[in-house]
Amino acid sequence: MTEMQLQTRLLKRRSPAPPPRAHRESALGLVATRSFPAIVGTADMMLKSADVTLVGYEKIGSGFCTAIVRGKIADVRLAVEEGARTAEQFGQLISKSVLARPMPNLEAVFPIGTHLVEIAQQQRGYSRLSNQSLGLLETRGFPAMVGACDAMLKAAEVQLAGYETIGDGLCTAIIRGSVANVAVAVEAGMYEAERIGDFSAVMVVPRPLEDLESTLPVANYWLDKPEPLPMLMPNQAEKVREEVVPLPATEKAPLALEEPQAQSRPARPSLSDAEL
Repeated sequence: MTEMQLQTRLLKRRSPAPPPRAHRESALGLVATRSFPAIVGTADMMLKSADVTLVGYEKIGSGFCTAIVRGKIADVRLAVEEGARTAEQFGQLISKSVLARPMPNLEAVFPIGTHLVEIAQQQRGYSRLSNQSLGLLETRGFPAMVGACDAMLKAAEVQLAGYETIGDGLCTAIIRGSVANVAVAVEAGMYEAERIGDFSAVMVVPRPLEDLESTLPVANYWLDKPEPLPMLMPNQAEKVREEVVPLPATEKAPLALEEPQAQSRPARPSLSDAEL
């Protein structure tokens, strides 16, 4: 065996195994904005424009939010471009990025794995507000958000699902209802937020997808968590404790014993001397 062949064989042994096909075709897409309603609208557009999975949002403070999607490389590129275009319409686009074939070590450190979504959905439960239109109203300051929520609930037949805070004083109220009711409620909430404090942004999603709903905050009041199955245990009969029942007290009476009478035996005839 020549020296060249020996070196080639050693290099083949040392070279790492190629990644699986699913890993080679996967990609990671990120779009960052500085508003929670803007990032929700961006994520909705990303989900509806390509076959991708929404992993979730990463909120790092000061109002910065990042939507994270996973899927095939071509789908992720298309989704990121559409999401960035939507964020630019709001004037809230910060940055965008597409990572083709991310290393598995990233999933071990960053919350970018799709398995985290499955675990969160199982622990969360089913929301009674699903399959309804979505409305988000963002204010700067908590009093303005509370006043806007009160105005929205009084203006139309909607339900307050929850709220989200992302730092820098930005608070977002989330309501659910029909498309018409959500539109009327959001408009009333805008005027009330401007009267009390500072109004920031608004978003209405007529038909949110299931992936989008699973990542939105929902109050525990609206969640129906599955009840755990009863544990089947062997039916053990309870041991009956034996109790000593006291008998009623009785009077002691002397017992009269009758003495036996001696039986008289018949006298034997005596033999006379003549008979002897």
